[in-house]
Amino acid sequence: MGVYVIVGASQGIGYSIAEQLLASGHRVLNFSRKASDLAGIENYTWDALQEDDRIFSSLQGPIDGLAYCPGSIILKPFHRLSTSDFEVDFKINLIGAVRVIQVLLASLKQSDSASIVLFSTVAVQTGMGFHASIASSKGAIEGLTRSLAAEFSSLKIRVNAIAPSLTQTPLAQNLLSSPEKIEAGGKRHPLGRVGQAEDIANLAFFLLKPENSWITGQVIGVDGGIGSLRTV
Repeated sequence: MGVYVIVGASQGIGYSIAEQLLASGHRVLNFSRKASDLAGIENYTWDALQEDDRIFSSLQGPIDGLAYCPGSIILKPFHRLSTSDFEVDFKINLIGAVRVIQVLLASLKQSDSASIVLFSTVAVQTGMGFHASIASSKGAIEGLTRSLAAEFSSLKIRVNAIAPSLTQTPLAQNLLSSPEKIEAGGKRHPLGRVGQAEDIANLAFFLLKPENSWITGQVIGVDGGIGSLRTV
């Protein structure tokens, strides 16, 4: 049985990752603003926007995997974005991940095969209007992923990132708030639908497993084809 920390397992992609890990018999610890209702999960309160990481000091022993799932969607024309919009995106997406990795690094080192999974977005490699703030912070996540993968390789700690497209989760509820919006969003993707949380969680679960210990430094798109295909 492995020990896995999921930051943001109360809903969406993090919830689905935790669900799969628990079903496989692992111990799963959720750090988020809200508790997860999954049976067997261990809940701790933590907020990426609050600079207090003392709750992590209660963890003892090796940690086999970390998935950092908090995210944000601030979509505005560039002229309407404030510097505080950029700051919030960077605090949630990048600085929060950095803080968690730093505080858990000693425990990750104790594992025989530790894995860190971070989250980018298809909008980093595929330019999309109104995405300047979120794409900037997630672009930093891709740089962090590759840098840490190189630095941690001697520690046998793998670091990878997943770059989803539009996914039906609470985070995207304003973009997918009606059947018409869901249908329109799906039509933008070559595979004809928007993503579901389990689409992304399936890959995260794969990357967290020690059996897949020869994969590191990768940013993998799970995006219905929109990041690399043109069908019209």
